[in-house]
Amino acid sequence: MKNLCLNALVNMRSHLIRAGLTAAIASFWVIAAHAAESVPVDAFDLPEDLEVTLWASSPLFYNPTNIDVDHKGRLWVAEGVNYRKFRNKTSRTHSVGDRIMILEDTDGDGKADSSKVFWQDSSLVAPLGVAVIDNKVIISQPPSLIAITDVNRNDRFDYGDIKEILLTGFEGLDHDHSLHSVTVGPNGQYYFNTGNAGNADVESADLRLFTGSSYLNRTDRAKPSSDGHQYVGGVAMRMNPDGTGLAVIGHNFRNSYEQTITSFGDVFNNDNDDPPAARTTWLMEYGNLGFSSYDGLRTWRSEQRPDQLTAEAEWRQGDPGTIPAGDVYGGGAPTGITYYEGDALGTEYNGMLLTCEPTRNVVFGYKPQAKQAGFELERFEFFGSNPTGKFYGADFSQSQARNKEARFQFRPSDIAVGTDGALYVSDWYDTRVGGHGAYDESGVGSIYRIAPKGKKLSTPKIDFSTTKGLVEAFKNPSHNVRGAAFYGLKDKGAATVSAVAKLLNDDNKYVQARAVFLLPHLGPKGVEFVEKRLEADDSQMRIAAFRALRATGSNFMSHAKALAKDSSAAVRREVALALRDVPFGEMKETLLDIVDGYDGIDRWYLEAVGTSVALEEAKAYAYLKSKRGNDPANWSKAFANIAWRLHPESAVGDMKAYAMDTSKDTQSRVDMLTAIAYVESEKGARAMVDIAKKAEGAEVTTRARWFVENRDKSYWRQYNLMAEIGGQSATLVDSIVPAFPNAKAETTLEEVLSYAPDASRGKRALSKCFMCHKFGDQGVNFGPDLTAFSQGNPSETLIQAIISPSADISHGFEGLEVKTKDNKTIQGFVISEGNPLVLRVFGGADVAIDQDKIASRENLHYSFMPSAASLDISAENVSNMVAYLKSL
Repeated sequence: MKNLCLNALVNMRSHLIRAGLTAAIASFWVIAAHAAESVPVDAFDLPEDLEVTLWASSPLFYNPTNIDVDHKGRLWVAEGVNYRKFRNKTSRTHSVGDRIMILEDTDGDGKADSSKVFWQDSSLVAPLGVAVIDNKVIISQPPSLIAITDVNRNDRFDYGDIKEILLTGFEGLDHDHSLHSVTVGPNGQYYFNTGNAGNADVESADLRLFTGSSYLNRTDRAKPSSDGHQYVGGVAMRMNPDGTGLAVIGHNFRNSYEQTITSFGDVFNNDNDDPPAARTTWLMEYGNLGFSSYDGLRTWRSEQRPDQLTAEAEWRQGDPGTIPAGDVYGGGAPTGITYYEGDALGTEYNGMLLTCEPTRNVVFGYKPQAKQAGFELERFEFFGSNPTGKFYGADFSQSQARNKEARFQFRPSDIAVGTDGALYVSDWYDTRVGGHGAYDESGVGSIYRIAPKGKKLSTPKIDFSTTKGLVEAFKNPSHNVRGAAFYGLKDKGAATVSAVAKLLNDDNKYVQARAVFLLPHLGPKGVEFVEKRLEADDSQMRIAAFRALRATGSNFMSHAKALAKDSSAAVRREVALALRDVPFGEMKETLLDIVDGYDGIDRWYLEAVGTSVALEEAKAYAYLKSKRGNDPANWSKAFANIAWRLHPESAVGDMKAYAMDTSKDTQSRVDMLTAIAYVESEKGARAMVDIAKKAEGAEVTTRARWFVENRDKSYWRQYNLMAEIGGQSATLVDSIVPAFPNAKAETTLEEVLSYAPDASRGKRALSKCFMCHKFGDQGVNFGPDLTAFSQGNPSETLIQAIISPSADISHGFEGLEVKTKDNKTIQGFVISEGNPLVLRVFGGADVAIDQDKIASRENLHYSFMPSAASLDISAENVSNMVAYLKSL
């Protein structure tokens, strides 16, 4: 019967196309033949006062990559049916391209019953972003950010509509590490980001943006953008709706799938997996999130210091110029994110940050709390289908460990706030996360609606034609709906000041903050209202007022000078950030006030100080030293930290003196070596050699030697330093990972699980693993760190990794074989591209290979790790080993 229906629908589609309808519209009829699959709502866990319903599912749409809400309360869906291995399959409905869909609940029963195609085109290849701002639809489709204005408002892109390319030059077609969705911020600017899938060369009216990336084996060094700053990896941006004012607000993440902006102007993002250190972060303006080296060439593993855990090293914590990592929770692949500012769910949910984690079948929640100059993020599970702690089909687990039970196929790709105040969660639905190895060829998906239990939420009628209607829309909790209202009120100008000013007394503090951002755009009277908020009791409101005035250029420096002495570290931080790119002569006295407010502890604050003088570190150091720190012997901890953060070449002598001063505590001396190690010039290199040879204290000299050896494989290589510390640059020799004979019969998961494990025996059995893996302070740093891997994975995943290691190779541990021109063979993991190429070889050593010595390189498609059976590890001992690892 199903085949007969499908044939009839295909014939109907052909008839419709012959009748003059586009394939994009007619294709709706084909997809109706697919059966829907979804997670039963009773499988979900969420707060007791909330309930979840299935709002929409296939065939109304397929594979949702991103969703947004328009002012009519409808949901727009960007589909990713043509993602990676399913791309251009002619038998599929989407063979003519992916689609942007509009879903609607027309009868108000809490479930979508209408679906239509806004645009389908061959140029749409798994677009990762859709934003709807009144009748303007912004689509994130590499290489371009596209804006379509639906001029006649007929809900489809057709003749007479306007298509604009807002920006172009983003790499990463058909790749999730590329261009993501737009969100309207409280200042009226578009916020968006791109992941680290290659480099970008983007030109706007204001900025020629270049990004560099060590991802995908890129070997070209990052170069400065036209603003003079150098950006690497994933980049977060903002710009005006007309394409002017493009600016980078953060960089060097791996793949932040999306960002969310509060009405106070705070940006939060998550960062995609490089197991085991996925995270959620407050993105301090201009922050470097630390994934790659500053030139885009070296991975975090290439510069991981001996005492650093994986999660610390992966985000380069403890390095000058890197912001705090936020909540690092382990293996994952976070996707959509939003910030809830409504009361419809209940006042306790107002101010809730929500981020989707498809690998763990959950939407995480946070209630960010201001702390020092940053935010504290305490995670909880808000909405999920998997309380077992066993994660199937994730990159950080084993790919064969899939589970077809529906609850384990919940893959939340995005979350959005409806105009009704409900939450809408889109589900990609697959036994495998993402497109690297997606299995669901039918591409089914669902959207779930979360609302108060027993309470009917209705979709408001929004009228953009009147001031009253715009004000009501401006109060709406849906981000881009209130963004559209911002533009409408701004266009009306001074006539709306009185109506907007009334919102300064709204019961919802987020509505108050929105008014603060809008008022300076409405003329001098609006500016006056906001200037009064610079004296508000709430420090976050003072920050919002300062941001709003800064965005419109209203007496910016005079406000900065006054607030540089504010009682709040967060307010002073905001002033410091705003000073970036202000000529040093104009801001140095304000900088001194900010420096005087540093407590010597707050890392957010220290990074803000460094950001304030970006590109002017030498001038800033000289000035601050003359005022607060002439003699390194008398440096306070606070000033030593500032020298560490700025670390210009001119400070090398002082930093060297500090590091060799035995009156300082050992940890402070060792920490100062890190700053010297980030001075690329010969002066920094020679200072480190002197410390290694002459300093007192084994911890200091040992770390100095480590830095010399480490940097000999990157920017200090040209100085030939190794002989000076009693070593020598390694001569290239064959380095082949030992091969073990294949076992006649491999161990199975069922065998391992049949044993009652003994953790004490497992500790002894782990001794075989130390020749390749580090565990605590023991072992060799070649394969994945067992401590981190065991903490971030369920037992079944650990078992599979031990008994069948080639089934799914952890990211960053894909093998490479290099043959040199003098017939040497070197096998290992790439930890630094560029010149030299650096491989980590068996035994844990790093081997640098100059590019002019390489004859060939070949990716190896098997794990260097032999199976448990090949190592003669019994199924019982695998069980014991895993029990011990999980007991820690």
